[in-house]
Amino acid sequence: MYQNVSLLKDIVDNTPLPIAVYTGHELKIEMANTAMIRTWGKGDEVIGKNYLEVLPEIKNDVFFQQATHALKTGIPFHAKDKKVNLMINGIMKEHYFNYSFIPLKDTEGNIYGVMNTGTDVTDLHLARQQVQSAEERLRIAIDSSGMGTYEIDLATKKIKTSGNFNTIWSIDSEIANEQLIEKLHPEDQVLREIAHQESLITGKMCYQARIVNDDQTIKWVKINGKIIMDENGTPSTIIGIIQDIHEQKKFEEELKKQVAESTQELRRSNDDLLHFANVVSHDLKEPVRKIKTFNSLLKGESETAFNENAKKYLHKVEQSAQRMQTIIEGILAYSTLDKKTQPIEKINLNEVVENIKTDLELIIKEKDAILITCELPDIEGAPILIQQLFYNLIHNALKFSKADEPPRVIISFTIINKEGIDLVQITIKDNGIGLDIVHAERIFTAFERLHSKDQYEGNGLGLALCRKIAKRHGGTITATGEKDNGAEFVVVLPLQQATDTI
Repeated sequence: MYQNVSLLKDIVDNTPLPIAVYTGHELKIEMANTAMIRTWGKGDEVIGKNYLEVLPEIKNDVFFQQATHALKTGIPFHAKDKKVNLMINGIMKEHYFNYSFIPLKDTEGNIYGVMNTGTDVTDLHLARQQVQSAEERLRIAIDSSGMGTYEIDLATKKIKTSGNFNTIWSIDSEIANEQLIEKLHPEDQVLREIAHQESLITGKMCYQARIVNDDQTIKWVKINGKIIMDENGTPSTIIGIIQDIHEQKKFEEELKKQVAESTQELRRSNDDLLHFANVVSHDLKEPVRKIKTFNSLLKGESETAFNENAKKYLHKVEQSAQRMQTIIEGILAYSTLDKKTQPIEKINLNEVVENIKTDLELIIKEKDAILITCELPDIEGAPILIQQLFYNLIHNALKFSKADEPPRVIISFTIINKEGIDLVQITIKDNGIGLDIVHAERIFTAFERLHSKDQYEGNGLGLALCRKIAKRHGGTITATGEKDNGAEFVVVLPLQQATDTI
């Protein structure tokens, strides 16, 4: 008998479930196992003390009355997930317990005490709160986003919905899955079927479709879903969201319409420009050439004596004819650049620069210009276009020089890599009149001039043509500078082209 009592005491004392036994109307503590003593946090000297003497902080709570009521009536009391504030090691802490007060009876059925058991479920309570909080935040987010959620039981075909699901589908009560499918536009039924078949392989489903409302109006929606498998790997549930994208679709259609109209207008404008270029080529070049020719013959007429005013007027005619020819050639080059494909070849940039120096030999000598170059790398591109690109830049550097200072042009480069593509970055820096940084982009606009044509000749197309050529080669061109302190142009071009023509 003694061994049985000792065994029972050892079992109770070592069980992880907190257990205590109280007697009398003051609930004297007759027994408390290690787990209960640890839960109270009042030390080991608790046996023989009264319940409220050990736990005075719960005096105003209902626990004491619950225990005494079980002792008096013999009716057990059970509670789940109840908050208990305990003073543990001098610190008040909030706990949550599942606990019971169970009456104890002797062999004659008389109640002699009450057993208190308890399980600390604080962690479980906090986890449940976090889940509920997360679910609430998700629900608010879904509601505010205008989306609706759904869950379809594939066995029963029943649907659970939330958020704006009913509003999007224009329904006011529960509806079967088959009825929802019937509300889809007939042309989109196949899309839905394809999406569902693919989801059985990928586990995910996504498609856009049109809902036909009762008044025959159309609403575009986007449906996303995920297949949930059971333990046997069989599809059991589909969960997902539905989103009203009707306004987005309307915007896309309007944007497409505007793009189509703009494209048509741009094509017409480009055709007009090309036609204009052809007119210029055939109808204007010849008259200008004749003006220059006859003006030259007139100036060379030996039997005619021209006074100073006449000579000045002849010079003005020559200048105007030359400017007209320059404008015509610029318009032709600019307007036809996008119409012709050019074969890609390997280009020696050093030869390009040397050829340009030869072409500009007169202006270089006239202005005592200094060109400082380095050994440039080879690139791939259209030779005629690359020649034109660097001719315009070097010519600009010489043209926009200071009146009292010889031009100095420095050409340098560096190799860079951007997104896995090797590029050459070529810098052309001069000491000329410079440019205001606020106009650094304006100068690349067609027909844009920052200076009077009486100060500097040109047609306003040179830099616009440079940008077109750089862009056509998959590169860029930018400008920086300071007024009265030189300009710097940076051209970035791929070392290799991705295609055989551009």
